[in-house]
Amino acid sequence: MSRQKIQIKKIDNTAARQVTSSKRRRGLFKKAQELSTLCDAEIAHIVFSAAGKLFEYSSSSWFPKIT
Repeated sequence: MSRQKIQIKKIDNTAARQVTSSKRRRGLFKKAQELSTLCDAEIAHIVFSAAGKLFEYSSSSWFPKIT
């Protein structure tokens, strides 16, 4: 049994949209960390939420901290 494809469109329910955003953001940061480890790559990843909140990841301390 395979997963069903979801249609990519804006989620109308605000609470559901926030939960989905949070889960996908965690997954994105996890993948960035895995890529950095597996490929010995330096990665900087910046995400802004709909509310304007900043989320960032960098694989090394070389990248300056954004405040």
